[in-house]
Amino acid sequence: MKTTLEKHLLSKPSVKKDFQEDWEAHRYLIGGKMFAMHAQDNKGAEILTLKLNPEQGQEVRERYEGKVVPGYYMNKSHWNSIYLAEKLPDESIKKMIDESYRLVVSGLSKKVQLEIAQS
Repeated sequence: MKTTLEKHLLSKPSVKKDFQEDWEAHRYLIGGKMFAMHAQDNKGAEILTLKLNPEQGQEVRERYEGKVVPGYYMNKSHWNSIYLAEKLPDESIKKMIDESYRLVVSGLSKKVQLEIAQS
């Protein structure tokens, strides 16, 4: 993965990165919940999977047809996989990272949200 995208993922408050052996994937977690996953598909292509609301996900898939697809091994309406070799603009990917982070944080308890905001 591009260094700039990795830095952007890790720049978010309270993010933890781990490696999920079963999935052979790096996960980016906030409050114990995954908001991003970096892995390879079954053909070895590098992907970044992010959560978006269903409408936004559909819009992104249409705009970047073949470059952004329904989430690989994930809920197809909420998760989207970006093929990183397909040269999407970094700024577009960063906006999707920001939205994925925001969505996952908004689903955490108010107590955890406050702890994140204060970190």
